[in-house]
Amino acid sequence: MIHPELERYRETLGPGVDPATLSPEERRARYRELSRARRGNPPEMESVDDGAWEWPGRTVRFRRFAPRRHPRGLVLYAHGGSFVVGDLDTHDGVCRRFADDLSVVLVAIDYRLAPEHPFPSGLEDVVEAVRELATRREAYGAAGLPFVVMGDSAGATLVTAACRVLRDEGLDIAAQALIYPTLGPEMTTDSAHVYGSGYFLELEHLRHDYRHYLGDTVDHTDPRVTPLLAEDLRGVPPAVVMVAECDPLRDEGVAYAGLLEHFGVPVEVLEARGMVHGFVTMSGVIEAARADLDDFASHVGRFVLPESH
Repeated sequence: MIHPELERYRETLGPGVDPATLSPEERRARYRELSRARRGNPPEMESVDDGAWEWPGRTVRFRRFAPRRHPRGLVLYAHGGSFVVGDLDTHDGVCRRFADDLSVVLVAIDYRLAPEHPFPSGLEDVVEAVRELATRREAYGAAGLPFVVMGDSAGATLVTAACRVLRDEGLDIAAQALIYPTLGPEMTTDSAHVYGSGYFLELEHLRHDYRHYLGDTVDHTDPRVTPLLAEDLRGVPPAVVMVAECDPLRDEGVAYAGLLEHFGVPVEVLEARGMVHGFVTMSGVIEAARADLDDFASHVGRFVLPESH
């Protein structure tokens, strides 16, 4: 059952818009506006700095959040948004909360979006960012500290796919922290049937975005697209997976955690009761969502940053 706070919040929202009727830029503008309304009052940082990585053929922006307390780790954060929307501003409040809760330097990546930059563009950006932070953490004020990759929704998909792509490079990645990941375009689980419409995330809209992201030529069985179909996950970093009870993607997240466990990867699964897909972006205005965000951060802290407790 959806949390009463979310039910009341849903009543304040207008009717949803079919993404097929809007241009990508119109959708991004609407999402920025919604994100500003949900921002609330995130904690102050010691510093927040914008920068850019110059990589062959592209410039990728990032934002570095430094906590007020002495940092105990470094986090790369990849935002959600169905591979089509989202940027450094839409998830600024979320990043501040995680940086403060975990007392970490957090670097958010503004990876390239579909349809202008379809698969594997966004993944390539995240892969390169993981390499950058894992090998040059001193440049970000986190020398010698544990490094964690984190993302929500599509961002979680990109970071876990990046972990598999990079597993043979010997990078020191303490953990992957995944918040309601989308793990492939098929979406045929029980939770997809039960919560696929009317619970904030409309599966038909997500399928529309997958078509933008993948086009007509990409093999959906590629584990970079559908991590649930990976044939071998041995050697990827330990994982903390957060799912939401009333999310059509809930069962995918649980199944992926089971797959990781099958291959001997330490994994912890959390379920946010009464929550929906996207709840961390509502943590500025929904008290229960903030509590679940804090709980996730606490588990990530115990799992990979023991000095923080």
